[in-house]
Formats: sequence, C-alpha cells, structure tokens
Amino acid sequence: MMSRTSSSGPEWSGDMLDRPEVVQAFAAQLRRALSEYADFVAHMRRDAEAMWAENPPSEYGSFEAWWRHWRVTAPFAEIQEHLEAAARLTFRLEARYRRNRHEIPAKRQAAAQDKQQALAPGPDPAKRPAQPRRAGARPASAKSDREFLDLIREERPA
Repeated sequence: MMSRTSSSGPEWSGDMLDRPEVVQAFAAQLRRALSEYADFVAHMRRDAEAMWAENPPSEYGSFEAWWRHWRVTAPFAEIQEHLEAAARLTFRLEARYRRNRHEIPAKRQAAAQDKQQALAPGPDPAKRPAQPRRAGARPASAKSDREFLDLIREERPA
C-alpha cells in the first residue's frame, strides 16, 4: 500500500477544475509549455536543415542526399506542427469547459426559474431567485498572473 504525503503536492480530484480561473490558468500554463517545446523543436529543425545544407555527405548522390535530409528533418516539422496544434487546442479546452460547466447550466437554471415564475400564481417579493453557479469569470487582467498550481494550493490546506 502506498502512502501519500502532503510534501508530494496536492492530491488530484475532479473538483480541482471546478473554477473557471483555475482552468484558465491551467490552459495558459499548458499553452506556454507547448509553445516553448515547439520553439525548441523549430530551433533544432533550423539547425539540422542548415547543417545538412552546408555539409552534405560527399558519398551520397543528389537524390540520396535530398532523401536522407528529408528523412531527418521531416519528423522535426511534424513534431513542431503537432505541438503548435496542441497549443491551439488549449483554447478549445478552455472554451468548452466554460460553456459546458458554467454558461449552459446558468442558462438552463435561468430558463427553469423563468418557467417556475410563469407557473407561479403570483409574484412573492420575499422569494429571491437562486444565483446561477459561477456564470462569469473574473476580469482577465486579475487572473492572468496566477499559475494553475498556485490556485490549486490555495484551495487545498497543506
């Protein structure tokens, strides 16, 4: 049986991604990391292409030199494309999360409240409508400086 200690970091659970600012921080941090890796691969690809162009092996003919050059540099290009595509997908992740976890439930709750009010015999000033669950997020300037793990650590006591 493995024991978990608090020094290894927070234990993961599904409710950690329940707040929009946490998901936004996670997506931004993931996007930065993927972009850094894509830049690294682009740098390696640029160096490999330049090195091969300036130092082609003399024992190869022109077609074989081109083919071997392509076999070396093509994977770099594919890896770079995949990393860039993954970074773009973080925007979709963030938008789907916001829509599916906050905007759509808030609209459904508002529609249910409207339907309930329409079916009610008369308005009761003592009743207050329930607040939709976190339909909006804080302004982008306030949360752009916060990191994903910092937000998780704030939620979980040590």
